[in-house]
Amino acid sequence: MWGGYILIALGLFRAYQLVMSFIHPAGKIVIGPKQISLPRGAHRGNPLVVDASKVSAVYFLRRSVPWNRSAPVLVIEFDDEAFAYPRDWFASEADQRHVVHAILSHLPAVRRDPEGKSAESADDAKPAAAES
Repeated sequence: MWGGYILIALGLFRAYQLVMSFIHPAGKIVIGPKQISLPRGAHRGNPLVVDASKVSAVYFLRRSVPWNRSAPVLVIEFDDEAFAYPRDWFASEADQRHVVHAILSHLPAVRRDPEGKSAESADDAKPAAAES
């Protein structure tokens, strides 16, 4: 008897997902010159629009992936939030790389000196006598 209730609940949940897929088209990552639109889910409305300058990191998770996700997972971090998009969202892994490269083109470049330190920390390390 309980098994029947569980199957009915599962069927209703899948029907809800089907209706949502008709109401809202599949989520798309849209990268504009100043803003990035990130979908909140596969078939959910109201994508989150973020300034491109607020994105702090974009990377792949290849090994530390939950058992129910297919690797690699594209992770986009900004402020205190992170959005993870599994491999299933994209036609190929190359599409994931295109998104990463497009977002990275909006991030400010970090200048590095030959020793590997960032330019800001290299300037701070100068002695006070050299500034005068």
